[in-house]
Amino acid sequence: MTTAQAAPPPPMRLRELVFGAACAAALRASARLGVADALGEEPMALEDLAAAVKTEPRPLLRLVRALSCYGVFAERPDGRIAHTEMSRLLREDDPHSLRNIALWCTEPWTWDAWPKLDEAVRTGRNVVEDLYGKEFFTYLNEDAPESAEVFNRAMTTSSEQSARDVAALLDLSGATSVADIGGGQGHVVASLLDKYPTMHGSLLDLPRVVENAVPRLRAGGDLADRTRIVPGDVRAAVPVQADVYVIKNILEWDDDSTARLLANVIAAGGPGARVVVIENLVDDSPSMRFSTAMDLLLLLNVGGAKHTTESMLSRLTGAGLVVDGVSPVNPYLHAFDCHVPG
Repeated sequence: MTTAQAAPPPPMRLRELVFGAACAAALRASARLGVADALGEEPMALEDLAAAVKTEPRPLLRLVRALSCYGVFAERPDGRIAHTEMSRLLREDDPHSLRNIALWCTEPWTWDAWPKLDEAVRTGRNVVEDLYGKEFFTYLNEDAPESAEVFNRAMTTSSEQSARDVAALLDLSGATSVADIGGGQGHVVASLLDKYPTMHGSLLDLPRVVENAVPRLRAGGDLADRTRIVPGDVRAAVPVQADVYVIKNILEWDDDSTARLLANVIAAGGPGARVVVIENLVDDSPSMRFSTAMDLLLLLNVGGAKHTTESMLSRLTGAGLVVDGVSPVNPYLHAFDCHVPG
Protein backbone atom coordinates (compact mmCIF):
# COMPACT_ATOMS: atom_id res chain seq x y z
CA MET A 1 0.00 0.00 0.00
CA THR A 2 1.34 3.43 -0.93
CA THR A 3 0.73 6.17 1.62
CA ALA A 4 1.72 9.79 2.10
CA GLN A 5 5.13 9.99 3.80
CA ALA A 6 6.00 12.49 6.50
CA ALA A 7 9.16 14.55 7.00
CA PRO A 8 11.56 13.06 4.41
CA PRO A 9 15.23 14.12 4.67
CA PRO A 10 16.18 17.32 2.78
CA PRO A 11 17.74 15.65 -0.31
CA MET A 12 14.67 13.47 -0.76
CA ARG A 13 12.27 16.37 -0.20
CA LEU A 14 14.09 18.57 -2.74
CA ARG A 15 13.97 15.78 -5.31
CA GLU A 16 10.24 15.56 -4.71
CA LEU A 17 9.82 19.32 -5.06
CA VAL A 18 11.61 19.54 -8.40
CA PHE A 19 9.08 17.02 -9.72
CA GLY A 20 6.20 19.14 -8.50
CA ALA A 21 4.99 19.47 -12.09
CA ALA A 22 4.38 15.72 -12.17
CA CYS A 23 2.03 15.98 -9.20
CA ALA A 24 0.19 18.94 -10.74
CA ALA A 25 -0.10 17.09 -14.07
CA ALA A 26 -1.37 13.97 -12.32
CA LEU A 27 -4.06 15.97 -10.52
CA ARG A 28 -5.09 17.56 -13.82
CA ALA A 29 -5.21 14.19 -15.60
CA SER A 30 -7.27 12.69 -12.80
CA ALA A 31 -9.73 15.60 -12.92
CA ARG A 32 -10.05 15.50 -16.72
CA LEU A 33 -10.52 11.72 -16.72
CA GLY A 34 -13.14 11.93 -13.98
CA VAL A 35 -11.44 9.32 -11.78
CA ALA A 36 -12.84 10.76 -8.54
CA ASP A 37 -16.36 10.93 -9.98
CA ALA A 38 -16.23 7.33 -11.17
CA LEU A 39 -14.93 6.02 -7.85
CA GLY A 40 -17.81 5.37 -5.47
CA GLU A 41 -17.86 5.18 -1.69
CA GLU A 42 -16.72 1.56 -1.83
CA PRO A 43 -13.23 0.68 -3.11
CA MET A 44 -13.17 -0.43 -6.75
CA ALA A 45 -11.15 -3.01 -8.60
CA LEU A 46 -8.60 -1.37 -10.88
CA GLU A 47 -10.09 -2.97 -13.99
CA ASP A 48 -13.57 -1.70 -13.15
CA LEU A 49 -12.33 1.81 -12.49
CA ALA A 50 -10.33 1.81 -15.73
CA ALA A 51 -13.41 0.69 -17.67
CA ALA A 52 -15.48 3.44 -16.06
CA VAL A 53 -13.05 6.20 -17.09
CA LYS A 54 -12.09 4.56 -20.42
CA THR A 55 -8.38 4.07 -19.77
CA GLU A 56 -5.94 1.19 -19.78
CA PRO A 57 -5.67 -0.37 -16.29
CA ARG A 58 -1.89 -0.32 -15.85
CA PRO A 59 -1.32 3.37 -16.78
CA LEU A 60 -4.27 4.30 -14.55
CA LEU A 61 -2.64 2.44 -11.66
CA ARG A 62 0.55 4.41 -12.22
CA LEU A 63 -1.42 7.66 -12.12
CA VAL A 64 -3.31 6.72 -8.95
CA ARG A 65 -0.15 5.43 -7.27
CA ALA A 66 1.66 8.71 -7.94
CA LEU A 67 -1.22 10.66 -6.38
CA SER A 68 -1.59 8.31 -3.43
CA CYS A 69 1.90 9.36 -2.32
CA TYR A 70 0.33 12.76 -1.56
CA GLY A 71 -2.80 11.38 0.09
CA VAL A 72 -4.96 11.69 -3.03
CA PHE A 73 -6.62 8.27 -3.53
CA ALA A 74 -5.41 5.12 -1.78
CA GLU A 75 -4.24 1.78 -3.15
CA ARG A 76 -5.52 -1.02 -0.93
CA PRO A 77 -3.44 -4.17 -0.21
CA ASP A 78 -5.85 -6.19 -2.35
CA GLY A 79 -5.25 -3.84 -5.30
CA ARG A 80 -8.55 -2.00 -5.09
CA ILE A 81 -8.61 1.81 -5.31
CA ALA A 82 -10.30 3.84 -2.59
CA HIS A 83 -11.15 7.46 -1.93
CA THR A 84 -9.40 9.66 0.61
CA GLU A 85 -10.55 12.97 2.06
CA MET A 86 -8.52 14.81 -0.58
CA SER A 87 -9.55 12.73 -3.58
CA ARG A 88 -13.22 13.35 -2.74
CA LEU A 89 -12.53 17.07 -3.29
CA LEU A 90 -11.91 16.26 -6.96
CA ARG A 91 -15.50 15.06 -7.35
CA GLU A 92 -17.77 17.39 -9.31
CA ASP A 93 -20.64 16.85 -6.87
CA ASP A 94 -18.74 17.38 -3.61
CA PRO A 95 -20.03 20.52 -1.82
CA HIS A 96 -16.43 21.57 -1.22
CA SER A 97 -15.17 20.49 -4.66
CA LEU A 98 -11.82 21.81 -5.83
CA ARG A 99 -11.99 20.12 -9.25
CA ASN A 100 -12.37 23.38 -11.17
CA ILE A 101 -9.60 25.03 -9.15
CA ALA A 102 -7.31 22.07 -9.94
CA LEU A 103 -8.05 22.47 -13.65
CA TRP A 104 -7.63 26.26 -13.65
CA CYS A 105 -4.23 26.15 -11.95
CA THR A 106 -2.97 23.62 -14.52
CA GLU A 107 -4.45 25.06 -17.72
CA PRO A 108 -2.20 24.90 -20.85
CA TRP A 109 -1.12 28.56 -20.57
CA THR A 110 0.39 27.84 -17.13
CA TRP A 111 2.78 25.32 -18.67
CA ASP A 112 3.92 28.01 -21.10
CA ALA A 113 4.36 30.62 -18.39
CA TRP A 114 6.00 28.82 -15.46
CA PRO A 115 9.33 28.20 -17.27
CA LYS A 116 9.64 31.99 -17.66
CA LEU A 117 9.31 32.75 -13.95
CA ASP A 118 12.96 33.81 -13.73
CA GLU A 119 12.28 36.41 -16.43
CA ALA A 120 9.24 37.72 -14.53
CA VAL A 121 11.26 37.92 -11.30
CA ARG A 122 14.08 39.73 -13.11
CA THR A 123 11.83 42.33 -14.72
CA GLY A 124 8.82 42.47 -12.41
CA ARG A 125 6.59 42.21 -15.49
CA ASN A 126 4.11 39.57 -16.58
CA VAL A 127 5.27 37.18 -19.29
CA VAL A 128 1.91 36.54 -20.95
CA GLU A 129 2.01 39.59 -23.21
CA ASP A 130 5.35 38.47 -24.66
CA LEU A 131 4.10 34.90 -25.00
CA TYR A 132 0.79 35.65 -26.71
CA GLY A 133 1.06 39.27 -27.84
CA LYS A 134 -1.90 40.51 -25.78
CA GLU A 135 -3.05 41.03 -22.21
CA PHE A 136 -3.94 37.91 -20.25
CA PHE A 137 -7.74 38.16 -20.13
CA THR A 138 -7.87 39.35 -23.74
CA TYR A 139 -5.86 36.25 -24.66
CA LEU A 140 -8.19 33.99 -22.68
CA ASN A 141 -11.38 35.37 -24.19
CA GLU A 142 -10.10 35.62 -27.78
CA ASP A 143 -7.70 32.69 -28.14
CA ALA A 144 -8.40 30.23 -25.32
CA PRO A 145 -12.18 30.12 -24.75
CA GLU A 146 -11.98 26.71 -23.07
CA SER A 147 -9.52 28.12 -20.53
CA ALA A 148 -11.75 31.16 -20.08
CA GLU A 149 -14.65 28.83 -19.28
CA VAL A 150 -12.51 26.90 -16.80
CA PHE A 151 -11.57 30.22 -15.18
CA ASN A 152 -15.23 31.21 -14.86
CA ARG A 153 -16.16 27.87 -13.30
CA ALA A 154 -13.21 28.01 -10.89
CA MET A 155 -14.04 31.55 -9.78
CA THR A 156 -17.69 30.59 -9.35
CA THR A 157 -16.73 27.62 -7.18
CA SER A 158 -14.34 29.70 -5.10
CA SER A 159 -16.86 32.51 -4.69
CA GLU A 160 -19.70 30.20 -3.69
CA GLN A 161 -17.57 28.52 -1.05
CA SER A 162 -16.07 31.70 0.43
CA ALA A 163 -19.29 33.77 0.27
CA ARG A 164 -20.82 31.66 3.02
CA ASP A 165 -17.79 32.29 5.25
CA VAL A 166 -17.85 36.03 4.52
CA ALA A 167 -21.54 36.28 5.39
CA ALA A 168 -21.01 34.31 8.60
CA LEU A 169 -18.17 36.63 9.67
CA LEU A 170 -19.63 40.05 8.88
CA ASP A 171 -21.98 41.70 11.32
CA LEU A 172 -23.90 44.26 9.26
CA SER A 173 -26.56 44.93 11.88
CA GLY A 174 -27.77 48.51 11.52
CA ALA A 175 -26.77 48.81 7.87
CA THR A 176 -29.51 49.10 5.28
CA SER A 177 -27.42 48.65 2.12
CA VAL A 178 -24.31 46.81 0.96
CA ALA A 179 -22.33 47.06 -2.29
CA ASP A 180 -20.27 44.19 -3.68
CA ILE A 181 -17.47 45.96 -5.59
CA GLY A 182 -15.92 43.93 -8.38
CA GLY A 183 -18.13 41.17 -7.02
CA GLY A 184 -18.21 38.89 -10.05
CA GLN A 185 -21.48 36.98 -10.23
CA GLY A 186 -22.63 38.30 -6.86
CA HIS A 187 -22.30 35.33 -4.51
CA VAL A 188 -21.17 37.51 -1.60
CA VAL A 189 -24.01 40.02 -1.89
CA ALA A 190 -26.51 37.18 -2.29
CA SER A 191 -25.27 35.53 0.91
CA LEU A 192 -25.47 38.83 2.78
CA LEU A 193 -29.00 39.52 1.54
CA ASP A 194 -29.99 36.05 2.74
CA LYS A 195 -28.58 36.85 6.18
CA TYR A 196 -30.26 40.27 6.38
CA PRO A 197 -33.77 40.01 4.86
CA THR A 198 -34.46 43.78 4.90
CA MET A 199 -31.12 44.86 3.42
CA HIS A 200 -30.67 46.10 -0.16
CA GLY A 201 -27.59 45.24 -2.21
CA SER A 202 -25.70 46.36 -5.28
CA LEU A 203 -23.37 44.37 -7.53
CA LEU A 204 -20.80 46.29 -9.57
CA ASP A 205 -18.49 44.66 -12.09
CA LEU A 206 -17.66 44.68 -15.79
CA PRO A 207 -20.65 44.35 -18.15
CA ARG A 208 -19.64 40.92 -19.44
CA VAL A 209 -19.35 39.73 -15.82
CA VAL A 210 -22.58 41.01 -14.31
CA GLU A 211 -24.64 39.81 -17.26
CA ASN A 212 -23.91 36.36 -15.81
CA ALA A 213 -24.88 37.31 -12.25
CA VAL A 214 -26.47 34.53 -10.23
CA PRO A 215 -30.10 34.14 -11.33
CA ARG A 216 -31.39 34.98 -7.85
CA LEU A 217 -30.18 38.57 -8.29
CA ARG A 218 -31.58 39.07 -11.79
CA ALA A 219 -35.13 39.80 -12.93
CA GLY A 220 -37.41 37.05 -11.72
CA GLY A 221 -35.04 35.95 -8.96
CA ASP A 222 -36.08 35.91 -5.32
CA LEU A 223 -33.53 38.63 -4.45
CA ALA A 224 -34.10 40.80 -7.53
CA ASP A 225 -36.34 43.33 -5.79
CA ARG A 226 -33.55 44.06 -3.28
CA THR A 227 -30.67 44.06 -5.77
CA ARG A 228 -29.27 46.65 -8.15
CA ILE A 229 -26.90 45.28 -10.81
CA VAL A 230 -24.49 47.94 -12.08
CA PRO A 231 -22.18 47.30 -15.05
CA GLY A 232 -18.94 49.28 -14.98
CA ASP A 233 -15.19 49.39 -14.38
CA VAL A 234 -14.54 49.89 -10.68
CA ARG A 235 -11.22 51.56 -11.48
CA ALA A 236 -13.01 54.24 -13.49
CA ALA A 237 -15.92 54.97 -11.14
CA VAL A 238 -18.08 53.51 -8.37
CA PRO A 239 -21.57 54.87 -9.09
CA VAL A 240 -23.08 53.15 -6.07
CA GLN A 241 -23.98 54.63 -2.68
CA ALA A 242 -24.14 52.19 0.24
CA ASP A 243 -23.60 51.89 3.98
CA VAL A 244 -21.10 49.06 3.51
CA TYR A 245 -18.74 48.29 0.62
CA VAL A 246 -17.24 44.80 0.26
CA ILE A 247 -14.12 44.46 -1.90
CA LYS A 248 -13.03 40.84 -2.21
CA ASN A 249 -9.97 39.44 -3.97
CA ILE A 250 -9.51 42.23 -6.50
CA LEU A 251 -6.79 44.43 -4.93
CA GLU A 252 -4.12 42.40 -6.70
CA TRP A 253 -3.47 44.81 -9.55
CA ASP A 254 -0.72 47.38 -9.85
CA ASP A 255 -0.62 50.08 -7.17
CA ASP A 256 -2.19 52.72 -9.41
CA SER A 257 -5.28 50.60 -10.14
CA THR A 258 -5.65 49.74 -6.45
CA ALA A 259 -5.38 53.42 -5.46
CA ARG A 260 -7.98 54.45 -8.06
CA LEU A 261 -10.47 51.82 -6.89
CA LEU A 262 -10.13 52.75 -3.22
CA ALA A 263 -10.43 56.46 -4.04
CA ASN A 264 -13.62 55.76 -6.02
CA VAL A 265 -15.13 53.80 -3.13
CA ILE A 266 -14.26 56.54 -0.62
CA ALA A 267 -15.80 59.19 -2.87
CA ALA A 268 -18.96 57.13 -3.37
CA GLY A 269 -19.44 56.19 0.26
CA GLY A 270 -18.44 59.43 1.92
CA PRO A 271 -17.64 59.96 5.60
CA GLY A 272 -18.73 57.12 7.86
CA ALA A 273 -19.05 54.49 5.13
CA ARG A 274 -17.77 51.07 6.09
CA VAL A 275 -15.34 49.35 3.73
CA VAL A 276 -14.47 45.67 4.15
CA VAL A 277 -11.52 44.44 2.09
CA ILE A 278 -11.08 40.66 1.87
CA GLU A 279 -7.87 39.16 0.52
CA ASN A 280 -5.50 36.19 0.56
CA LEU A 281 -2.28 37.11 2.32
CA VAL A 282 1.20 35.76 1.66
CA ASP A 283 2.22 36.00 5.31
CA ASP A 284 -0.74 34.17 6.84
CA SER A 285 -0.83 30.60 8.05
CA PRO A 286 -1.76 27.82 7.34
CA SER A 287 -2.35 28.73 3.67
CA MET A 288 1.05 30.20 2.75
CA ARG A 289 2.01 27.45 0.30
CA PHE A 290 -1.19 28.07 -1.64
CA SER A 291 -1.22 31.87 -1.42
CA THR A 292 2.48 32.30 -2.31
CA ALA A 293 1.99 30.01 -5.33
CA MET A 294 -1.00 32.10 -6.43
CA ASP A 295 1.14 35.20 -5.89
CA LEU A 296 3.72 33.90 -8.37
CA LEU A 297 0.99 32.97 -10.85
CA LEU A 298 -0.34 36.54 -10.65
CA LEU A 299 3.14 37.83 -11.41
CA LEU A 300 3.25 35.63 -14.49
CA ASN A 301 -0.15 36.35 -15.97
CA VAL A 302 -1.13 39.92 -15.07
CA GLY A 303 1.88 41.32 -13.23
CA GLY A 304 -0.19 41.50 -10.04
CA ALA A 305 0.59 40.44 -6.49
CA LYS A 306 -0.95 39.10 -3.32
CA HIS A 307 -0.38 41.21 -0.22
CA THR A 308 1.25 40.82 3.14
CA THR A 309 -0.68 42.16 6.12
CA GLU A 310 1.65 45.15 6.23
CA SER A 311 1.39 45.98 2.52
CA MET A 312 -2.40 45.73 2.64
CA LEU A 313 -2.59 48.00 5.69
CA SER A 314 -0.24 50.46 3.97
CA ARG A 315 -2.42 50.69 0.86
CA LEU A 316 -5.63 51.07 2.84
CA THR A 317 -4.34 53.78 5.15
CA GLY A 318 -2.52 55.45 2.25
CA ALA A 319 -5.84 55.71 0.44
CA GLY A 320 -7.32 57.51 3.45
CA LEU A 321 -9.20 54.70 5.17
CA VAL A 322 -9.10 54.01 8.89
CA VAL A 323 -8.53 50.32 9.62
CA ASP A 324 -10.61 49.16 12.58
CA GLY A 325 -9.53 45.52 12.66
CA VAL A 326 -8.25 42.47 10.78
CA SER A 327 -10.00 39.09 11.13
CA PRO A 328 -9.56 35.67 9.52
CA VAL A 329 -12.49 34.68 7.33
CA ASN A 330 -11.26 31.11 6.82
CA PRO A 331 -7.79 29.52 6.46
CA TYR A 332 -7.28 31.35 3.14
CA LEU A 333 -8.80 34.80 3.56
CA HIS A 334 -8.56 37.79 5.91
CA ALA A 335 -10.99 40.69 6.27
CA PHE A 336 -9.74 44.25 6.80
CA ASP A 337 -12.60 46.19 8.39
CA CYS A 338 -12.29 49.91 7.64
CA HIS A 339 -14.28 53.13 7.59
CA VAL A 340 -14.10 56.44 5.74
CA PRO A 341 -13.20 59.17 8.24
CA GLY A 342 -14.99 62.46 8.32
